Amino acid sequence: MKDQSTLTCAELLIRLLRDTYGVDTLFGIPGVHTVELYRGLEDSGVVHVTPRHEQGAGFMADGYARASGKPGVCLIITGPGMTNIATAMGQALADSIPMLVISSVNRRDTLGMKQGRLHELPSQQQMISGVARFSHTLLDADTLPAVLARAFAVFGGTRPGPVHIEIPIDLFNAPVTVPSGWQAPTLYRAAPDPQGLIEAARLLQAAKRPLLLLGGGCVSAPQAARALVERLDAPAVTTINAKGLLGRDHPLDLGANAALPAVRTLAAEADVILAIGTELGETDYDVVFDDGFHLSGTLIRIDIDPEQLVRNQATTLGLVGDAGRSLALLLAHFPEPLKRDGAGRTRAALDALDLANDPAFSPFVALYKTLADVLPEAILVGDSTAPVYAGNHLVSQPAPRRYFNASTGFGTLGFGLPAALGAQLARPDLPVVALVGDGGVMFTLSELATAVEARLPVVIVLWHNAGYEEIRRYMDASGVARLGVDIQAPDFLLLADGFGCPGVRVDSPGTLATALTRRDPAAPLLVEIDAGAWQAVCATEASEKGSS
Repeated sequence: MKDQSTLTCAELLIRLLRDTYGVDTLFGIPGVHTVELYRGLEDSGVVHVTPRHEQGAGFMADGYARASGKPGVCLIITGPGMTNIATAMGQALADSIPMLVISSVNRRDTLGMKQGRLHELPSQQQMISGVARFSHTLLDADTLPAVLARAFAVFGGTRPGPVHIEIPIDLFNAPVTVPSGWQAPTLYRAAPDPQGLIEAARLLQAAKRPLLLLGGGCVSAPQAARALVERLDAPAVTTINAKGLLGRDHPLDLGANAALPAVRTLAAEADVILAIGTELGETDYDVVFDDGFHLSGTLIRIDIDPEQLVRNQATTLGLVGDAGRSLALLLAHFPEPLKRDGAGRTRAALDALDLANDPAFSPFVALYKTLADVLPEAILVGDSTAPVYAGNHLVSQPAPRRYFNASTGFGTLGFGLPAALGAQLARPDLPVVALVGDGGVMFTLSELATAVEARLPVVIVLWHNAGYEEIRRYMDASGVARLGVDIQAPDFLLLADGFGCPGVRVDSPGTLATALTRRDPAAPLLVEIDAGAWQAVCATEASEKGSS
């Protein structure tokens, strides 16, 4: 990259991303409108990854952000590129994932003119605003540093989510004077009001049956979260996006089981509830969709977003603040551990659930045990598919940012494979497993080409149950004839081979373990599980174990 004092707007963009904000990876598909964004990128040291669809770019950026804690950044063309990535932005918005989408847009003098220009939309900015924290049209190249600063202030100082910046194509080559000494400001996240913390501590100190609800907002502070849970000696629900926050199999961790009867009973009986960094939303607390999660005790909520404090449940005491800072500050009010039989209450609830023997989850116990035995440090990235629905309840991880999927919030299909590739780019030191179904994977199966091209050693575990099983069950339960759910699947191993990705078909925990053990650690692997055969083997093994 050239080092003159004057750059083009496009060149300055790449320099600011790299030098000021530490961006090391970009996801994008070059197009005629974005060619100038690529000038000088080759020598910048920034890795460019080319997905096969803009939705894949967004999901990769999402997975990268969740695994690393840093914003995922995309370069997207005008029009169809933006409509394609909108779904991925919707998922990131629902889960508060930091994502920067930089796109081209038509020339300034043509905006809104409806002249039938290439890739023209009536208002690209207006269209995308609904899936972004904000969408900004750059009209003056000299304002680029300030607009980027605003985007990264959202990522680092408030509730994160996607941000969109569109640059008219006539501005890419506009000369810009490089700001002297431009650097990112140091931002400290908001802390709760001290008096509010004192009142929260007083309520928690006096509680007889406390309960903690810890959400994805807490993932940056696992040590403080674990210490506070232990000091309060209170059972803790860790939501899907907070899985691993307390470490693997912590005696006070109820997991993401708030929708199940025993945890619901514990929650209803709790006299003081502390909820930090969680929406208390349906896909974490009511996945059976009956509005049956009720809190009758004193509810203390802490969230970076003040509006969130009054949604979904009746708040008694609300504190506005960053979850990580709040955990640390609240912890200081409890220098000595309290004793309230938290572990006993947690164990009683989990024993009552008996998840391993629940027919809804039992076929997947062996799946996750095999993954934990062979790949104990793996990041598990899921689509909306049966193994993931079960894993949300069964899986315990050693650290946060190692389990996430698209079954929460927006609930889009096609997330698992590209998001896993993004996670692998963010954490090359850890194995990554994508958990996908034969229906959902077809939305983004083309990203196998990206995995092979970038030599990303992701293990793609494909649960093949010949269609959309969850929707089949909903149709059956509702008395609706099965239409559109018994879909024809391709030969996945043949397709994988065509992409240059090795593949293997397994039907039991033993054959899965063998496939994982023998995999090439420098290349992706597709493992197709025959769902019917797997369930039959697991049922037989369970029967033999029960009769022995």
